[in-house]
This record gives sequence, C-alpha cells and structure tokens, in this order.
Amino acid sequence: MEIDIKYKPDLPQTKQPIIIIGAGGIVADAHLPAYKIAGFQVFGIVNRTKERAQKLADAFGIANVFNTVSEAVSSAPENVVYDLTIMPEQYIETLKQLPDGSAVLIQKPMGDDFAQANEILELCRAKNLKAAVNFQLRFAPFVSAAKYLIDKGFIGDLYDMDVRVTIKTPWEIFPHVIIHPRLEIQYHSIHYVDLIRSFLGNPRSVMAKTLKHPAKKLSSSRSTILLDYGDTMHAVINTNHDHDFGAKHQESYIKWEGTKGAIVAKIGLLMDYPHGVPDVFEYCVLEAGESPEWKKVKLEGSWFPEAFIGTMANLMRFNEGSTSILNTSVEDVIQTMAVVESAYKSSDKGGEIIG
Repeated sequence: MEIDIKYKPDLPQTKQPIIIIGAGGIVADAHLPAYKIAGFQVFGIVNRTKERAQKLADAFGIANVFNTVSEAVSSAPENVVYDLTIMPEQYIETLKQLPDGSAVLIQKPMGDDFAQANEILELCRAKNLKAAVNFQLRFAPFVSAAKYLIDKGFIGDLYDMDVRVTIKTPWEIFPHVIIHPRLEIQYHSIHYVDLIRSFLGNPRSVMAKTLKHPAKKLSSSRSTILLDYGDTMHAVINTNHDHDFGAKHQESYIKWEGTKGAIVAKIGLLMDYPHGVPDVFEYCVLEAGESPEWKKVKLEGSWFPEAFIGTMANLMRFNEGSTSILNTSVEDVIQTMAVVESAYKSSDKGGEIIG
C-alpha cells in the first residue's frame, strides 16, 4: 500500500518578527537555518558576549544586535516572538524582563531540575506568557510522518514504542553541557521521554537506570528508561553514547508497532554527529492474504534544522489564533520534566532487592 503522507508543519498566516536571546552553536546550526528555510524574519539578536551575536548577525543578515535583553525588549517591534536559546539557569532572570503576555520559545530542558521547572511554570503563569519549550523532535519529518500514519489508523492500535541509540557522542563540542551533573537523561534522553509522551500521554510510573562510563569523567552517558502504560503498551528508551568502535554496529532509531503495521525511523543526525547521515523512514501495513512488505519513503528535511521550524511555527500560529493547541506549552512540558525527575529517583533508588 502506497500512502501519501502529510508531514510538513503548518506555517503562520502573519509575519511575526523574532528576537533571539543567545548566540550559541544551536542557534547557528539549527534555529537560524530553520527560520531561513521557513521565511521567518529574525529582527534582532542579543548575547552576553556581543561579538558572538554580531558574528551570527553578519552571517545571517540580522539587522539588529543588542547589548542587553532590556535593550532588545525596548526596541522590539509589534507582534514580536522571543526565542530563548540560553542555558536553563538564565531562564528565570530573562523571562522576568519580557513584557507580560509575550510569546516566547524556551530552549529545552525546562530548567535544570523539576523544582526549577516549576518556578519557570509559575513565572510564565504570573506573566501570562504564551510560552512553549523547544522540544523540536516532535516536529522532525520522520516523527510527523509516523504521527500521520498512526493518527489515520494505518498501523492499527499502537502497542509498542522503542527508542534505541548506540552511538559515539562528541560531548566535548558542548562545553556548557558536558559538565552537567545530570547529563544523559536531562540533556539527551529527555527528548525521547517527551516524544513518547506526545504519542502515549503520561505514563503511570517510570523505571530507570542511568550510568557512567568507567574511563570517562561524564556524570552519565548511558540510560535505560521503561515507561509504564499498563500491561499491553511497551515503551522503552535505551541509550549508549559510548560505542567508540566505529560505525558498523552503531544504531539510532525509533520504532512504532501496531496491530496492523509498524514504522521504523532511522535518526541519521545522531550517527557521526554533528555531520550525520541520511534519515531512513520505512513503514509496513499488513494486507489481508499478503506477506508483510516494507515501504521506504524519502522525506524532505531532518531533525536539524527542519524540526525547529515546527516548534516556532506552532507558537506563532498559537500567538495569532490560527490554532488553539500549543503542543509544547510549559503546561504540557512540565509533565515531561516530572517523568525525568522520577527517572532520576528510580535510578538512585535501584531495583527490588533479591531474596
């Protein structure tokens, strides 16, 4: 069965200029390229080190480089959307400077821990911010394509969702992240926790173990997370960032299985990161009396940078009123943070003692 899969995000109907707060690598590699593809206008950029902001402004044709957040706010045009790309410990002081009622996209994670996430939530509520968190994996082409097939019923009732990552991750290119005491789940597997929630809702409970490598100084680099959705739904995340043995047995995929079919999406970005390899999207729909046949579909775009169009477009559409659903709102993402916190508690507590 050949299916015409709809997977590209709906774009806003109005022009909403963007002010970017922060000028790190993710801005150069994903935010700005994505916004250029989508035709979004970046009005200005601000960073604590102004030279970094100026470099990006020169490279991407951004007209305004501001010295401070307050200067950016005072110069902001009507209908502006703020894009926070800073580290979590800076979120609260920055959000306080935004005008009440502003539209703002906050980089993930939503704080360094659940307590800070709740502070951010309460601040966004108090200031009536239209606030979303940039969990852009939800909008990766291969995820949107899978969601289309599942929502339309092509693979029947979903009963299994599996994320497996066995790769060599160059953590050294993230100097502000590599030192984090909650590295693997908080800054990587959190994507998959959020993704599974977006398909299955909130789990009843979580069992997890996150681990160090014996010869590395990282706080953690491998995790297994089992999300409890009852006695038929299997939802598991397995990550290993320490597979230093070449590309042959590395793997990076999301798999969905249902009563009438299955979907497998290879996450090419994570293989040989940050260069990546091509994504692969395949699905199998069972036909009565026929042997299972897998179809491969060539999708345009990938996680970086195209998925970053989706999170910003959704916020803009919510801001203009063309959709009533803010997919990664702070009200929703606080539940992702709650699952992550529970995963750490489970990991610290350990399993049931034998005997």
